[in-house]
Amino acid sequence: MFSNQYIQQRIHKANSLREEGKNPYKNGLKRSLTNAAFLEKYAYIKGLEEPKDKEKCESIVGRVKLLRLMGKACFIKIEDESAILQAYVSQNELNDEFKSLKKHLEVGDIVLVKGFPFATKTGELSVHALEFHILSKTIVPLPEKFHGLSDIELRYRQRYLDLIVNPSVKDVFKKRSLIVSSVRKFFETEGFLEVETPMMHPIPGGANARPFITYHNALEIERYLRIAPELYLKRLIVGGFEAVFEINRNFRNEGMDHSHNPEFTMIEFYWAYHTYEDLIELSKRLFDYLLKTLNLPSKIIYNDMEVDFNQTSVISYLDALETIGGISRDILEKEDRLLAYLLEQGIKVEPNLTYGKLLAEAFDHFVEHQLINPTFVTQYPIEISPLARRNDSNPNIADRFELFIAGKEIANGFSELNDPLDQLERFKNQVAEKEKGDEEAQYMDEDYVWALAHGMPPTAGQGIGIDRLVMLLTGAKSIKDVILFPAMRPVKNDFNVESEE
Repeated sequence: MFSNQYIQQRIHKANSLREEGKNPYKNGLKRSLTNAAFLEKYAYIKGLEEPKDKEKCESIVGRVKLLRLMGKACFIKIEDESAILQAYVSQNELNDEFKSLKKHLEVGDIVLVKGFPFATKTGELSVHALEFHILSKTIVPLPEKFHGLSDIELRYRQRYLDLIVNPSVKDVFKKRSLIVSSVRKFFETEGFLEVETPMMHPIPGGANARPFITYHNALEIERYLRIAPELYLKRLIVGGFEAVFEINRNFRNEGMDHSHNPEFTMIEFYWAYHTYEDLIELSKRLFDYLLKTLNLPSKIIYNDMEVDFNQTSVISYLDALETIGGISRDILEKEDRLLAYLLEQGIKVEPNLTYGKLLAEAFDHFVEHQLINPTFVTQYPIEISPLARRNDSNPNIADRFELFIAGKEIANGFSELNDPLDQLERFKNQVAEKEKGDEEAQYMDEDYVWALAHGMPPTAGQGIGIDRLVMLLTGAKSIKDVILFPAMRPVKNDFNVESEE
C-alpha cells in the first residue's frame, strides 16, 4: 500500500525521527490559543514601535500548509480549524532542533509551535518560535498547492482530503450544523418534544419507497431500515404526547442524483389538535427564523434563480396544473384525456397508472420546476396520499400540502388520517398496488391500524428534508456537497498510483 517512492521517502523521515529519539506521533502537548484567537489577541503588536512582545509566550498547533526555507531560518504557514498563522523559526533559537526540522519537516505535517508574537517587516502578525515539535508526520503528500483537489469524485470519496485542501468546504458543514441546531431550537421554542424512534422496522412504512433489508441475528427475522419515522411518531400522539419531532436518518433504496441520496436526514414533527393550514403558518415562521439566524436576506440566489421569501403563495394542485402547467381543466378532469395528453407530450407512462398518479406525472413534468418562490401546493389527490386525511367537502382530495422552493420539494405535510377503518382500506389499496408491481407502494401495518383504533386526536404532521434545506440555504448545487460522506459507487483504489499523480 505504501510502496510509492515519495511515501517511502516520508516513511524514512519518520523513522529518522525515531532514531533521534523523537516520536513522530507525539502526544500530550497542549496549545494555549487557536490561531484565530492569537491573531485577535495580539493584533496590537502591529502598531508598536518595536513590533514584538517577548514577555508573551503562546503555543499554537495546526497543519503545515506552506514551508519556505532560507538557510538558517524558515517561515511556515500553519492552519488549524480557525485560521492560518505564520511561524518564524530560526537556528538562533532552536540550534540542533532547527537542523532536525529542516531535515524532517514537510508540508502536511501537524506541528506545535511555542513562541512570542511579532510582526514581520511586511506587517504580518506571526509567532517567533522558541520551541517546535512535530506532532504527526504525514507520510502521504497533499495535492500540489496551486492545483488543489479538483477531481469531484475524489473529493467525495476522500472527504478528509477535501477538507484539508479546500477550506471553504468546512464552512458549508459549519453552516449545516448551525441550520440543524437552529431547526431544533425553533421547535423546542414552539413547545415540541424531541424524541427518538426505531431505525430498524419490522414493516417499512410512512412513505412510498423501496426499503433496505437487513437481518437481526438474535431475533432471527428480517428488519427494514426505516424509510420514515411517521408511523412511530403518530403512535406517540395516540399515547398522549401532543407535539413531537425527530431529526434523524432515513434510508430509501432508490436512485441517486443531485438532490437524492439513499441515506438522508429529515425532521418530522406531529402536532395534535392542529391542521395542515396551521403547519403552513408554522413553516413560514420557521423560514423567517432561519433566515434571521443565518443572517440571510429575504431574497437569495440559488442555482441562478432568485428566491424571494416575501413572495410566498398557496395554490391548489389542480389550479397549479392549469395555471402554471398550462393544462386545460377539460383534460385534467378526465382520466382518458389526461393519459392521451401525456402520451402526446412524449411522456413515458407506466401501464395501469391510476388517475391520481397520472396527475402526479403531469405535475412532475409541467409544474414542479417552475415553482421558484416558496409555494405551498394543497389539495393533493387522495390516491397518492395514503396517510393523509380526506377533505370533508371532496373525498377525492387530501388535506395535504407540499412546499416547493427553487423548483424542488422541500417539505410535505398534511392533516393526519385518524380514522382506523379508512386507514385499513388505504393500506389494502397499497397492498393491491404492490401486487400489481409497484415496488414503492406501502405495506400493510395492522399494528399501526390497531393503534389508531385506540383513538388519535386530530393531528397535523410534516416532514422537511434537512439536506435539501441545507442545499437551499448554502447555495450547494449537489446533495453530495452537503453530506460529509455521500453514497458512492465502489471502485478499486490504487493508492500508490494516486499519490504519484
